[in-house]
Amino acid sequence: MTQKYPSRLLEKAVDQLATLPGVGRKTALRLALYLLRQPVESTRLFASALVDLREHIIYCKRCHNISDTDMCAICADVSRDQRTLCVVENIRDVMAIENTSQYRGLYHVLGGVISPMDGIGPGDLQIDSLVERVNAEEIEEVILALSTTMEGDTTNFFIFRKLEATGVRVSVIARGIAIGDEIEYADEVTLGRSILSRTDFSDSVKF
Repeated sequence: MTQKYPSRLLEKAVDQLATLPGVGRKTALRLALYLLRQPVESTRLFASALVDLREHIIYCKRCHNISDTDMCAICADVSRDQRTLCVVENIRDVMAIENTSQYRGLYHVLGGVISPMDGIGPGDLQIDSLVERVNAEEIEEVILALSTTMEGDTTNFFIFRKLEATGVRVSVIARGIAIGDEIEYADEVTLGRSILSRTDFSDSVKF
């Protein structure tokens, strides 16, 4: 049965909230009504924060993490290990690894993984810029910390092949993360141990 709304403005708000991932129309209606009950200034601040996020946030020119400036706080931190580079799929993975407090190197955010079924190829990811960083910076180790899915493993292997000629050590996080798991959903202890117990990528594959 089609939901009837007493206000066109309410329906419009529900339509927009329902576009968010995991938010159905019933939940969207509850959220819209909640916002309607809040002071006007609170709702204005809420809306302003979303607009500022979309219009003003930028991507770090070095690692492609989200940032408020050209270079993110992690890349700008000279106390971090500048010789170790952790390759992740997305920004949420950076946040998950940072929460473990077990890693003090730098990151490189690919922006996804190779997935032919979804039309995502190597050229759609930040792989070429990764190779450029390894060649330009004094990187001694690249840690592959992608999800343990078929797409993640395919991307790991592709990157390993691309970096072979550089002579840099390429390692992969230990399989404390269950096969098929996403990095961002791993608990901090397991993820931290997986990073500390990383192994050479060449030892994890058979040619």
